[in-house]
Amino acid sequence: MNNFSKGLQPLNYLFFFLMFSACQSSNESGTNDISTDEAVIAKGMTLFENNCSNCHNFEQDGIGPHLGGLTEEESTDWIRSFIQNPTKMIDSKDERSREIFTRFKSYMPSFDHLPEEEINALIAYMHRHPEPEEPADMRMDFIINPVPEPIPLSDLVVALELIHQLPPSSEEPPLTRINKLDYRPDTKDLFILDLRGKLYHLDQGKETTYLDMEIRKADFISVPGLATGFGSFAFHPDFANNGLLYTTHTEPAGTKPADFSYADSIKVTLQWVISEWKTNAKEKIPFVGESRELFRIDMFSGVHGVQEITFNPQAKPGDEDYGLLYIGIGDGGSVLGGFPYIPHGATQAWGSIFRIDPRGKNSKNGKYGIPKTNPFVNRINVLPEIYAHGFRNPHRISWTKSGEILATNIGEGQLESIYMLRPGANYGWPVREGNFVIEPEMKLDQVYPLPQNDHEFRYSYPVAMYDHDEGVAISGGYEYTGSEVPELKGKYVFGDISNGQLFYVETADLEIGSLAPIKEWQVSYKGEIQNLFDLTGSKRVDLRFGIDHEGELYLFTKSDGKVYKIVGAR
Repeated sequence: MNNFSKGLQPLNYLFFFLMFSACQSSNESGTNDISTDEAVIAKGMTLFENNCSNCHNFEQDGIGPHLGGLTEEESTDWIRSFIQNPTKMIDSKDERSREIFTRFKSYMPSFDHLPEEEINALIAYMHRHPEPEEPADMRMDFIINPVPEPIPLSDLVVALELIHQLPPSSEEPPLTRINKLDYRPDTKDLFILDLRGKLYHLDQGKETTYLDMEIRKADFISVPGLATGFGSFAFHPDFANNGLLYTTHTEPAGTKPADFSYADSIKVTLQWVISEWKTNAKEKIPFVGESRELFRIDMFSGVHGVQEITFNPQAKPGDEDYGLLYIGIGDGGSVLGGFPYIPHGATQAWGSIFRIDPRGKNSKNGKYGIPKTNPFVNRINVLPEIYAHGFRNPHRISWTKSGEILATNIGEGQLESIYMLRPGANYGWPVREGNFVIEPEMKLDQVYPLPQNDHEFRYSYPVAMYDHDEGVAISGGYEYTGSEVPELKGKYVFGDISNGQLFYVETADLEIGSLAPIKEWQVSYKGEIQNLFDLTGSKRVDLRFGIDHEGELYLFTKSDGKVYKIVGAR
């Protein structure tokens, strides 16, 4: 991937705003200034495919709105100005920009570093795509506000202590793409990864590169997409003896034959690769050892990939679950791309949570094992790797103190959900979002009431959820089991990736068949209550959570690379 593409990765966020105002005004400047040169359009297409297509197409709203017909409805001057500095336009009370912000409740980053010729190339390519036609069989019973009750603010305020700031991995925002913090089970040392390629060891305010994916994997890429690169890591619970580490990362489409693929007529943007690393020098930093591939999977786009792998931290040697690797696999953007059958059901890998034995060999490719207790073992026409399915993007998987498995699912246009996992359960995507119907052939940002015979379909529904009045992408968390903040005992703590809102539910309230009430909490830093917008100095927080071996919680933000520990309550 060339530097031109790498520098423009954040454009995935940009167009989230643009389409809303398309129906608000006429194109005041016309389209005479839009290039029709085929070379310019080709450049715009490459730029769009590499950096924007993960979140946008020209037919259907997705992570961002569809862009079909945008240049016919909105002035190119306005589009160009918004691309260069959307925050400035919103804060200046530009009417169209404010309407967009009111609807989506999120600031997009500025792109004033882009040369005008590159912006013009994007606009020229978008101009090739007209406004899509409405589906002929549109339903009119969609629900405008699926969760009308606002989340109440609790009186819980916890104190943060800044323990580290990771070095920038890019000159352009976000400065880092730190994505997961976890600990090594034997030494209890903390590790944190940056999607752009590095796994760091943290020690008393210093970071040391433990594993550099760009160096170790020649085909490694971290673009296109909001969530591509070095996705996740997990130390084997018996690392002290076997020296095994597991990782996920992305490589270009067609790098090697995929173990999980779909019809040749459907595009592949990239592949996710799950690897096992073996070291005999466990105390060496950086990592010394070799890797082998467990499997790779084709993805339609750069979103909703494989960013969660984890072991059950409560399982002990001899337990059924000990040493089994849970792998969260998203739909790869296939539903947004018009292929809803790809993640639908347990016959294919996408939209599921795998449970495998990485040290076994009875898989189809002979590189890992299928636990005999998996729910679809010995079933015909289903994947025995699957533990549960029906997810759009299973962001995080964690265990409560009582042993329940919780999975957070980043939603499409309306709902963010927490699920309590049951083996073999179907959580509904792409025909359910939260506890509502979704019609993947229609508009993905609309939800509908459940049918009267819904019980016949045997879908499983969230134990907690919020809608997009509160945020746009759930950041999965953990039940607090530490000792430093007694006020958090028994609470499952999570938040919203984009706006940094902080939420919790009481784990005692989590029950299949009902929705637990969600409450908001706040943080203080240096004695003052702060919101994460102010702490990061960014209009997009990019919030994540981590946990250490004692059950103490951490939160960190991509926009500035800062890592905080929760150390007390006011």
